[in-house]
Amino acid sequence: MDRLRPRRREVFSGFTDAEIEKMEKLLEKSREETCNKEFCQKIAISFNRSAGRAGKPLIKWTEVQSWFKKRQQEHPKVIFAPNSGKNESEIPANCSTDKTNENSQTPKGQKITDSSELEFEAKSSTDGAWYDVDMFLGHRFLGSGEAEVLVRFVGFGAEEDEWINVKKGIRQRSVPLENSECDKVKVGDLLLCFQERRDHAIYYDAHVIGIQRRMHDIRGCRCLFLIRYDHDNTEERVRLRRLCWTLI
Repeated sequence: MDRLRPRRREVFSGFTDAEIEKMEKLLEKSREETCNKEFCQKIAISFNRSAGRAGKPLIKWTEVQSWFKKRQQEHPKVIFAPNSGKNESEIPANCSTDKTNENSQTPKGQKITDSSELEFEAKSSTDGAWYDVDMFLGHRFLGSGEAEVLVRFVGFGAEEDEWINVKKGIRQRSVPLENSECDKVKVGDLLLCFQERRDHAIYYDAHVIGIQRRMHDIRGCRCLFLIRYDHDNTEERVRLRRLCWTLI
């Protein structure tokens, strides 16, 4: 598998009516928490996993936070219930593990769930690289109790289908880093890095081990990130455009 996966991020074009309605309710219940980073991150992940966002740009937590701040400024005198905690039930459980709750006799060729609800990527056992998931064709349980799903990769045929461990090799599709986010990258972070070689151009997990900060210019971020690939421990200096946030 050596095909390049396009990862151009679409421009955020606003919240849906259902998302706005949900945030209005959360604002009433948890006004003090709505500008908290962790709270906004959970809301953003919840929205990105919903069927209503299929085909739309991913939402960043900062966009959720900005909406809450604006609403608070518009309605500063509204009284909300005190000491209201996070409604964890509104945050969906990890979708990867949810795949194991289906009937294990799902016929081959039939999706376990509607993949439009959330985009996934899977780690291939052939090269240790991550590829976009087109659909889940079936699943099974090993003797150890662990679940595996049969994956069809985007851009590949049935001959490349693989059984992949749900816990170790399936996750939400990584999101490309934007120029404005370079200051959020820290040493030790796990990122997905686009590796270009003479014989391949694919994505691997890598950890940041050093950062050389530079002034941005008209071309965008000019910082250099020293990363170490997890699969072979090789190191390389790369630009921000080759890095993606991993959503684990």
